[in-house]
Amino acid sequence: MKRRKFVVVALAALAVLAIGSSAEAIKLRAGNIIITADGGFSPTKLPRHVNAPITIHGGGKISTVNGELPPILETIDIEFDRHGAVDTVGLPICRQGEIEATTVDQARKACRDTIVGKGSGSAIIKFPEQGAIPASSPITIFNGPKKHGNPTVLAHAYLDHPVVTTFIVPVEIEKIHKGIYGYRTHGRIPKIAGGAGVPIEGELTIGKKWTYKGRKHSYIAARCETGRLQARGQFTFKDGTFLSGTFLRPCQVRE
Repeated sequence: MKRRKFVVVALAALAVLAIGSSAEAIKLRAGNIIITADGGFSPTKLPRHVNAPITIHGGGKISTVNGELPPILETIDIEFDRHGAVDTVGLPICRQGEIEATTVDQARKACRDTIVGKGSGSAIIKFPEQGAIPASSPITIFNGPKKHGNPTVLAHAYLDHPVVTTFIVPVEIEKIHKGIYGYRTHGRIPKIAGGAGVPIEGELTIGKKWTYKGRKHSYIAARCETGRLQARGQFTFKDGTFLSGTFLRPCQVRE
């Protein structure tokens, strides 16, 4: 169970981190470890002073220079541009009990109106003295109950091998005041089956629009006040490697 939780948290974080990247893929490297990220948002033309609805999309991959499996990722911290907002007013909430022990289709049916993102992830499961086992799953992001007054999401995935398992990972979207950054997510990865599960790649698209009490809402909105939106990611690996990078994506002012 813990091994699979690690996979979805790490892959979801990599994919979301890529929203701040440029139109072309960028690479972060520390020693033997490489993180490649690519993504963006639409539309790219936004008002200068008021927020407008956007959809974000991105993908990320962990690899190594020598082709071996990367070391275990232990923590992920991501900070997001303050020139935007996450809106959940009037958006239905999915509670963990509603999607426990469900397949992807069952979970999406149970909490259909709360879905704010979809994607997929892949990993390599490597047990001692056994061959590598590829594993993959669709990932669904549901709007969850607030925590400390902050929005949360529930990341859901389902693996049918090597063991049939449903797993759900809550993630808090914390509001911060740190220069250009206004939101932060933090993930501390538990020890995973002695290090057997290694995330490789993931991608996500996040965005939702709805109407509540006659007013239109968007899960994510942003403005082009500085000519760009950005995010910063920090990754700590089990072998002591620390990798950090800032990801920028230009925008244009919509008159």
